[in-house]
Amino acid sequence: MQQCPDEARRDAAEDAQWSRPECQAWTGTLLLGTCLLYCARVSMPVCTVSMSQDFGWNKKEAGIVLSSFFWGYCLTQVVGGHLGDRIGGEKVILLSASAWGFITAATPLLAHLGSAQLVFMTFSRILTGLLQGVYFPALTSLLSQKVRESERAFTYSTVGAGSQFGTLVTGAVGSLLLDWYGWQSVFYLSGGLTLLWVCYVYRAAIFSQLSAACSFFILLSWLPTFFKETFPGSKGWVFNVVPWLVAIPASLFSGFLSDHLISQGYRTITVRKFMQVMGLGLSSVFALCLGQTSSFCKSVFFASASIGLQTFNHSGISVNIQDLAPSCAGVLFGVANTAGALAGVVGVGLGGYLIETTGSWTSMFNLVAAISSLGLCTFLMFGKAQRVDLSPIREDL
Repeated sequence: MQQCPDEARRDAAEDAQWSRPECQAWTGTLLLGTCLLYCARVSMPVCTVSMSQDFGWNKKEAGIVLSSFFWGYCLTQVVGGHLGDRIGGEKVILLSASAWGFITAATPLLAHLGSAQLVFMTFSRILTGLLQGVYFPALTSLLSQKVRESERAFTYSTVGAGSQFGTLVTGAVGSLLLDWYGWQSVFYLSGGLTLLWVCYVYRAAIFSQLSAACSFFILLSWLPTFFKETFPGSKGWVFNVVPWLVAIPASLFSGFLSDHLISQGYRTITVRKFMQVMGLGLSSVFALCLGQTSSFCKSVFFASASIGLQTFNHSGISVNIQDLAPSCAGVLFGVANTAGALAGVVGVGLGGYLIETTGSWTSMFNLVAAISSLGLCTFLMFGKAQRVDLSPIREDL
C-alpha cells in the first residue's frame, strides 16, 4: 500500500532523529558547548573591575562595555532560528562558536592595539553578542528535529544547565586566574577552550584555516616594508613581484599533486595533512630563515619559498572544508575566512607592535611561524575527511 504524503514525511523525520547513543553523545557535546558559551559571556563581568583599574574606566564607561553585549545579542535571535531551520542547528552553533571563541581569546590583544580601549572592547562585545545570539534559537531548532518528543524536555534541560555550569566555572576558575595571572588569562582560557571544542567537533577545519589566513596576511602586509627597510637600495619590482610569480605555479602544482595522490589510492585525509605540512610547516621554516639572513638574494628566495608553499593550503585545509560539509561548504568557508580576516586584523597589528617594541624583524617572522605551527599541530591531531553534514549516512574518505 502506498503511503500518504503526511506519513512519508513523518517517517522521514523519525529516520533523521538521533539514535539513543547519538543523542547521549550530542547531549554531552552541547552541554559542554553551552558551558563554554557562558564562560565566554561572563568573562567580561568577572574581569570588569580589574580592566577598569587598568584602563581608567568609570562606572558609566564600564556600563557601556557590559551592556554592549546585549546590543548585539538581541539582533540575531530570529536570524539564528531561521538559519537553524534552513541549514541545520549544529552548523549554526559550530560556525558561530568558532567566531566568538576567537574574538574572546583575542580580547586582550585588541585591548592593547591602541589607546582607545573602550572602543575596541565595546566593539568586541557587540560582535560576541551578535554571534552568541544565534546559539539558543539554533539549539532549539536542532533538538526539535533530532530528539524524540518523549526525550526533548530532559535533553534541553540538561543542555541548558550548561549556562549555570559555565557561569560557575568562570566565577571559580576565572577568579583564581584573575588573582594569579591577570584578567587577560580569563579571556585566553574561555576563548581557547571554545576553539578547542569547535576543533574537536568540526575536525579542526576552521582553526587551521584561521591560522593559514593569519600567517598569509601578516606576510602580505609586512614583506614590502621589510625589504624596503632592510635593503634600502633594492628594487621594488624584484621583491614585490618574484614571490608572487613563484606562487602561481606552486598553487597549480599543489592542486595537481593532491588530486594525483588521491587518484593513486592515498587516503584523502593523508593527502590533506601532507599539503598542510607543506603549506603551514615548511613555509614557516622559510619565514624563520627570513629573519636570520642579511643577503638580499637569500631573502627573496626565502620569501618566495614561504609564499609559494603557503599556496599548498589551497589543496589542504581549504578543500578539507568541502570534504567535511559539502552541503554547507560555502557558509562554512565564509565563516572560516571571516575568522581568518579577523585574525589578520590582530596578527598584522601584533606584528607591527612586536617590530616596534623589539626593534627586530625576527620577532614578526617568529610570530608567523608560531601561528602556522599551532594551526598545523591542530590539523594533524584533529583533522578528518569524514562528512559531518549528514547524520544517518557518513562517507569515510
